[in-house]
Amino acid sequence: MTTHTDITTHLIENATRNIYDIVTIALTHTAQHQALVIYDNEDELTRIITQAYRNVLPNATFIDFHTCTHEEIIAMFDALNPRDLVVLIQSTDFRLNAFRIRIQLFQRKLKVIDHLHLYRNTPDSWETYINALAYDTTWYRGVGQRLKETLRHTHTLRIKSTDTELVVTGGLEIPKLNIGDYTDMENIGGTFPIGEVFTEAKDLSAMNGSLMVYAFADTDFNVAMHEPFRIDINNGIVVGWDINAPEAFKNVVAQVQTNERALIREIGFGLNRAITREHYLKDITAFERILGMHFSLGEKHTVYKKQGITADKTRYHVDLFPIVTNVYADGEILFENGGYIV
Repeated sequence: MTTHTDITTHLIENATRNIYDIVTIALTHTAQHQALVIYDNEDELTRIITQAYRNVLPNATFIDFHTCTHEEIIAMFDALNPRDLVVLIQSTDFRLNAFRIRIQLFQRKLKVIDHLHLYRNTPDSWETYINALAYDTTWYRGVGQRLKETLRHTHTLRIKSTDTELVVTGGLEIPKLNIGDYTDMENIGGTFPIGEVFTEAKDLSAMNGSLMVYAFADTDFNVAMHEPFRIDINNGIVVGWDINAPEAFKNVVAQVQTNERALIREIGFGLNRAITREHYLKDITAFERILGMHFSLGEKHTVYKKQGITADKTRYHVDLFPIVTNVYADGEILFENGGYIV
């Protein structure tokens, strides 16, 4: 009989293997630099991930966030040197002030690994989360870089979604990578799991057609799964949906429209092969790494500046997840049968 202890041991062992690769390959951390791990004890998955880091970083300093004052934690950060490593293992979201800790750490030139909102992962998805931490260097740096180069030179992008299609013309913005390769980057690290290439249309009005959506982010930033429903996009704006669209989606669109246009901005290509519709994660930040595509609804997307949109006045960036049958870049197949062809 498999016991709870057996399951926990298995998860810790798997997490230890994956985290070792994150620390040594993606973050290139060595014993020449210090490591500081800030954690809490609020959730069992948090405790599992923390133990894995204890295995990987036996000489690191481990601090329970809730046993120290904010001033004491800031003093610990101040004692570190550039390129030292800080790991944040958060059941929810640590705050020292109005800004996320990760931003302050990057300003200090520290390497950062951030595990966020772990409480949102129910026990039946813990293994999926841990599997999603696996760092396959060849996959991420190979497919990720080739996908970026293909999208960079694409003029027309066609996304087939069962019997519907969305067409983006006029080219795409220079894609950004989240693949654990921080070569020549100012900030080293980020939120894990990773695995994404994202861009947006150069001309946001040059998006027309329809998509079949099966999931979107609810008001609590959790993934809401639904029977697939069609949304219609005209000149980059969601203008309608079929009768099967859930009330929750209509409410999201209405909420966006109280402040801004129901605009489609981010075009994301997920690369994490451990995350699928069948094995999904409820936290939206983790789920958007799903092997497939996602789009954002609302005017907020601070990575790219667009004329007529003032970044600090935008409020909404709601992730939408469509069924993707095929993707074509200037007529060449980019994605089919659930996988990338690059």
